[in-house]
Amino acid sequence: MSTAETDLVPTPAADPRVEVLPARDVPLGGPRAMTVRRTLPQRSRSMIGAWCFVDHYGPDDVASTGGMDVAPHPHTGLQTVSWLFTGEIEHRDSLGVHAYVRPGEVNLMTSGHGIAHSEVSTPATTVLHGVQLWVALPEEHRHTARDFRHHAPRPVALDGGEARVFLGTLAGDTSPVPTFTPLLGAELSLRPRATVTLDVDAAFEHGLLVDSGDVRLLDTPLRPADLGYVAPGRTTLTLTNTGPTDARLVLLGGTPFEEQIVMWWNFIGRTHEDIARARADWQAADDRFGAVHGYPGDRLPAPELPGTPLKPRGNAR
Repeated sequence: MSTAETDLVPTPAADPRVEVLPARDVPLGGPRAMTVRRTLPQRSRSMIGAWCFVDHYGPDDVASTGGMDVAPHPHTGLQTVSWLFTGEIEHRDSLGVHAYVRPGEVNLMTSGHGIAHSEVSTPATTVLHGVQLWVALPEEHRHTARDFRHHAPRPVALDGGEARVFLGTLAGDTSPVPTFTPLLGAELSLRPRATVTLDVDAAFEHGLLVDSGDVRLLDTPLRPADLGYVAPGRTTLTLTNTGPTDARLVLLGGTPFEEQIVMWWNFIGRTHEDIARARADWQAADDRFGAVHGYPGDRLPAPELPGTPLKPRGNAR
């Protein structure tokens, strides 16, 4: 065998226990639309735990795109989870909350039966970069009261990186933010060439979103914007940064969500009728959603419902 042959190192095959969910680009409104990369929901997988919506955006040059300017709009049956890497977003809602989303600080808003809010990047923001996540509320809590929580998790040292746990428990740290189903949400950073093995709950399914870096989940390579899915049953997850620069990741998890949901526009219900009722209430300016004060403009009108009834969906088990 030649020296050149002995120096070759075989590339590990992709681990069949990891399902790779690629992102698709989705423009958000207007001629200078900010484009987001959406990995949930998609045909092959609707949810990971109760996580039902994952949008990943940026780095977005606000001078070119205009940044984020989402007029007051409604939500039902879900929680929004806002997490930024760069920039700042001003939040106003019909609970009366006026808050800011900043890097390393989570804002969780519970819609319950109905809430409205606006989201606008601040004038000082030049680059906008982060994730917008939704959590489906279980049947027994989907009509709960509106709520808003804020938390700035401390950095937790890993052997080869760092974690910031914004929901649930990981690496010995637990977020104080309450959830209605068991959940995990954390930002991870891995140093160049580092391998980190995390203890995780075997009852959870997990999704690893790659923001930056050359990463392997178990033995499967993931590209930036990919979401790697691992089914329940594992007590550890091994992550490797194979590149020469730091990698940034978002780890999501939760117990499988056994209910089917109907998700359309900004609403989550259980039937087409749930969605049609929420839409009609929003269009009629019903008290169900309340009013957002301080936004300099009109609220968003709801789009027309599709011509065929909306059908419930969930993950195949």
